Amino acid sequence: MATVELTHDAWNDYRALPRIVRERVQKVLHRLEKWPHVSGVKALSGNLTGSFRIRTGAYRIRFRVRGELVLVDKIGHRKDIYEN
Repeated sequence: MATVELTHDAWNDYRALPRIVRERVQKVLHRLEKWPHVSGVKALSGNLTGSFRIRTGAYRIRFRVRGELVLVDKIGHRKDIYEN
């Protein structure tokens, strides 16, 4: 079982989401507690190597894994999530 934490920026992203999207994101965050046994996760490449993403509709959750810690650093629409 992993611990899922959000950075300050990710909390701000989360709070800015529409209520219905926040509910879906919350379900995905609970799924991430089962890391590494989570389906739908993709490893990112390029300047985001070492990060992963999981999607819910048109929204993405970007995170890194450090041992038993899943650190979410960005939550947002797919058009914005891959920017640094």
